[in-house]
Amino acid sequence: MSTSTPDADQPEQIVWEGRYISAKKRGRWEYVGRPRNIRAAVILAVEDGPSGDAQDRHVILVEQYRVPLGKRCLELPAGLIGDHDDVAGEPDEVAAARELEEETGYIAGRMENLGEFFSSPGMVSESFTLFRAHGLKKVSEGGGTDSEDIIVHRVRLDEIQQFIADWRAAGHAVDVRLAILLAGEFLKDK
Repeated sequence: MSTSTPDADQPEQIVWEGRYISAKKRGRWEYVGRPRNIRAAVILAVEDGPSGDAQDRHVILVEQYRVPLGKRCLELPAGLIGDHDDVAGEPDEVAAARELEEETGYIAGRMENLGEFFSSPGMVSESFTLFRAHGLKKVSEGGGTDSEDIIVHRVRLDEIQQFIADWRAAGHAVDVRLAILLAGEFLKDK
Protein backbone atom coordinates (compact mmCIF):
# COMPACT_ATOMS: atom_id res chain seq x y z
CA MET A 1 0.00 0.00 0.00
CA SER A 2 2.96 2.30 0.69
CA THR A 3 1.67 5.71 1.73
CA SER A 4 3.09 8.36 4.00
CA THR A 5 0.59 7.32 6.67
CA PRO A 6 2.28 5.48 9.54
CA ASP A 7 1.00 1.92 10.01
CA ALA A 8 -0.58 1.71 6.50
CA ASP A 9 1.80 -1.08 5.47
CA GLN A 10 1.36 -3.07 8.68
CA PRO A 11 -0.55 -6.37 8.54
CA GLU A 12 -4.14 -6.42 9.68
CA GLN A 13 -4.70 -8.44 12.86
CA ILE A 14 -8.04 -9.73 14.07
CA VAL A 15 -8.10 -9.14 17.83
CA TRP A 16 -11.60 -10.56 18.37
CA GLU A 17 -14.33 -11.80 16.06
CA GLY A 18 -18.01 -12.44 16.68
CA ARG A 19 -20.73 -13.41 14.26
CA TYR A 20 -21.25 -9.87 12.88
CA ILE A 21 -18.32 -7.76 14.14
CA SER A 22 -14.54 -8.07 14.04
CA ALA A 23 -12.24 -5.94 16.21
CA LYS A 24 -9.08 -5.33 14.20
CA LYS A 25 -5.68 -3.73 14.55
CA ARG A 26 -3.19 -2.45 11.99
CA GLY A 27 -0.07 -1.05 13.63
CA ARG A 28 -1.37 1.40 16.25
CA TRP A 29 -4.84 1.74 14.66
CA GLU A 30 -7.78 -0.08 16.21
CA TYR A 31 -11.04 -0.39 14.28
CA VAL A 32 -13.98 -2.67 13.63
CA GLY A 33 -15.28 -4.35 10.51
CA ARG A 34 -17.52 -7.14 9.33
CA PRO A 35 -16.36 -10.76 9.02
CA ARG A 36 -17.01 -12.94 5.95
CA ASN A 37 -17.24 -10.01 3.52
CA ILE A 38 -20.59 -8.91 4.96
CA ARG A 39 -21.61 -5.52 3.61
CA ALA A 40 -24.68 -3.34 4.01
CA ALA A 41 -27.37 -1.97 1.72
CA VAL A 42 -29.07 1.33 2.55
CA ILE A 43 -32.22 2.34 0.72
CA LEU A 44 -33.41 5.86 -0.08
CA ALA A 45 -37.10 5.22 -0.73
CA VAL A 46 -39.08 8.21 -1.97
CA GLU A 47 -42.73 7.66 -2.82
CA ASP A 48 -44.14 9.89 -5.55
CA GLY A 49 -47.56 11.48 -5.10
CA PRO A 50 -50.58 9.92 -6.84
CA SER A 51 -50.30 12.30 -9.79
CA GLY A 52 -46.51 12.44 -9.77
CA ASP A 53 -46.79 15.82 -8.05
CA ALA A 54 -43.43 16.77 -6.53
CA GLN A 55 -45.27 18.53 -3.68
CA ASP A 56 -46.74 15.23 -2.50
CA ARG A 57 -43.59 13.12 -2.24
CA HIS A 58 -42.88 11.08 0.89
CA VAL A 59 -39.72 9.45 2.17
CA ILE A 60 -39.98 6.10 3.91
CA LEU A 61 -37.99 5.97 7.17
CA VAL A 62 -37.67 3.43 9.93
CA GLU A 63 -37.12 3.71 13.64
CA GLN A 64 -35.73 1.05 15.90
CA TYR A 65 -34.04 0.74 19.26
CA ARG A 66 -30.24 0.65 18.88
CA VAL A 67 -28.49 -1.01 21.83
CA PRO A 68 -25.12 0.79 21.33
CA LEU A 69 -26.92 4.15 21.56
CA GLY A 70 -29.35 3.16 24.29
CA LYS A 71 -32.22 4.82 22.42
CA ARG A 72 -34.46 4.67 19.40
CA CYS A 73 -32.90 5.83 16.15
CA LEU A 74 -34.45 7.27 12.98
CA GLU A 75 -32.86 5.78 9.87
CA LEU A 76 -33.14 5.00 6.20
CA PRO A 77 -34.15 1.36 5.69
CA ALA A 78 -31.04 -0.83 5.57
CA GLY A 79 -29.78 -4.35 6.04
CA LEU A 80 -26.81 -6.64 5.75
CA ILE A 81 -25.82 -8.38 2.55
CA GLY A 82 -24.64 -11.98 2.88
CA ASP A 83 -25.14 -12.21 6.63
CA HIS A 84 -26.87 -15.63 6.52
CA ASP A 85 -25.99 -18.81 4.66
CA ASP A 86 -29.33 -18.87 2.83
CA VAL A 87 -28.53 -15.49 1.20
CA ALA A 88 -24.75 -15.90 0.74
CA GLY A 89 -23.74 -14.58 -2.66
CA GLU A 90 -26.99 -12.67 -3.03
CA PRO A 91 -26.63 -9.69 -5.42
CA ASP A 92 -26.63 -6.33 -3.65
CA GLU A 93 -29.78 -5.12 -5.46
CA VAL A 94 -31.69 -8.24 -4.43
CA ALA A 95 -30.63 -7.81 -0.80
CA ALA A 96 -31.66 -4.15 -0.87
CA ALA A 97 -35.09 -5.01 -2.29
CA ARG A 98 -35.54 -7.79 0.29
CA GLU A 99 -34.59 -5.50 3.18
CA LEU A 100 -36.86 -2.69 1.92
CA GLU A 101 -39.88 -4.98 1.84
CA GLU A 102 -39.02 -6.69 5.13
CA GLU A 103 -38.50 -3.46 7.06
CA THR A 104 -41.06 -1.13 5.45
CA GLY A 105 -43.63 -3.25 3.61
CA TYR A 106 -42.81 -1.52 0.32
CA ILE A 107 -41.52 -3.10 -2.87
CA ALA A 108 -39.69 -1.14 -5.55
CA GLY A 109 -40.23 -1.32 -9.27
CA ARG A 110 -36.55 -0.57 -9.71
CA MET A 111 -33.47 -0.25 -7.49
CA GLU A 112 -30.83 2.27 -8.61
CA ASN A 113 -27.29 1.77 -7.31
CA LEU A 114 -25.95 5.17 -6.15
CA GLY A 115 -22.52 3.87 -5.13
CA GLU A 116 -20.45 2.68 -2.21
CA PHE A 117 -19.99 4.86 0.88
CA PHE A 118 -18.24 4.68 4.26
CA SER A 119 -20.05 6.07 7.30
CA SER A 120 -17.25 6.36 9.87
CA PRO A 121 -13.93 5.62 8.11
CA GLY A 122 -11.74 6.48 11.09
CA MET A 123 -13.28 3.71 13.17
CA VAL A 124 -15.15 1.27 10.91
CA SER A 125 -13.97 -0.43 7.71
CA GLU A 126 -17.53 -1.41 6.74
CA SER A 127 -19.00 0.09 3.60
CA PHE A 128 -22.57 0.34 2.45
CA THR A 129 -24.10 0.57 -0.98
CA LEU A 130 -26.73 3.26 -1.27
CA PHE A 131 -29.76 2.40 -3.40
CA ARG A 132 -32.57 4.64 -4.58
CA ALA A 133 -35.88 2.77 -4.71
CA HIS A 134 -38.17 3.83 -7.56
CA GLY A 135 -41.80 2.94 -8.22
CA LEU A 136 -42.75 2.11 -4.65
CA LYS A 137 -45.80 0.00 -3.89
CA LYS A 138 -47.02 -0.82 -0.37
CA VAL A 139 -47.65 -4.58 0.02
CA SER A 140 -47.53 -5.11 3.81
CA GLU A 141 -47.06 -3.34 7.13
CA GLY A 142 -43.31 -4.05 7.31
CA GLY A 143 -41.73 -3.99 10.75
CA GLY A 144 -38.79 -6.30 10.12
CA THR A 145 -38.25 -9.83 11.35
CA ASP A 146 -39.51 -11.32 14.62
CA SER A 147 -36.32 -10.18 16.39
CA GLU A 148 -36.68 -6.56 15.22
CA ASP A 149 -38.96 -3.85 16.52
CA ILE A 150 -39.13 -1.56 13.49
CA ILE A 151 -41.67 1.24 13.15
CA VAL A 152 -42.20 2.67 9.67
CA HIS A 153 -42.59 6.41 9.09
CA ARG A 154 -43.91 7.92 5.85
CA VAL A 155 -42.87 11.59 5.93
CA ARG A 156 -43.59 14.34 3.41
CA LEU A 157 -40.31 15.49 1.89
CA ASP A 158 -41.19 19.13 2.43
CA GLU A 159 -41.69 18.40 6.16
CA ILE A 160 -38.56 16.28 6.72
CA GLN A 161 -36.51 19.04 8.36
CA GLN A 162 -39.15 19.65 11.03
CA PHE A 163 -39.78 15.93 11.50
CA ILE A 164 -36.08 15.32 12.22
CA ALA A 165 -35.86 18.39 14.48
CA ASP A 166 -38.86 17.15 16.49
CA TRP A 167 -37.32 13.67 16.65
CA ARG A 168 -34.09 15.09 18.08
CA ALA A 169 -35.97 17.34 20.53
CA ALA A 170 -37.67 14.22 21.89
CA GLY A 171 -34.22 12.82 22.78
CA HIS A 172 -34.00 10.22 20.02
CA ALA A 173 -31.02 9.46 17.77
CA VAL A 174 -30.70 10.32 14.07
CA ASP A 175 -28.58 8.23 11.70
CA VAL A 176 -25.98 10.29 9.80
CA ARG A 177 -27.35 9.05 6.47
CA LEU A 178 -30.44 11.21 7.00
CA ALA A 179 -28.17 14.16 6.22
CA ILE A 180 -28.89 13.23 2.58
CA LEU A 181 -32.41 14.54 3.10
CA LEU A 182 -31.22 17.71 4.84
CA ALA A 183 -28.35 18.62 2.50
CA GLY A 184 -30.24 21.44 0.80
CA GLU A 185 -30.96 23.04 4.16
CA PHE A 186 -27.37 22.57 5.36
CA LEU A 187 -26.03 24.36 2.27
CA LYS A 188 -28.16 27.49 2.70
CA ASP A 189 -26.39 30.64 3.90
CA LYS A 190 -27.96 31.84 7.13
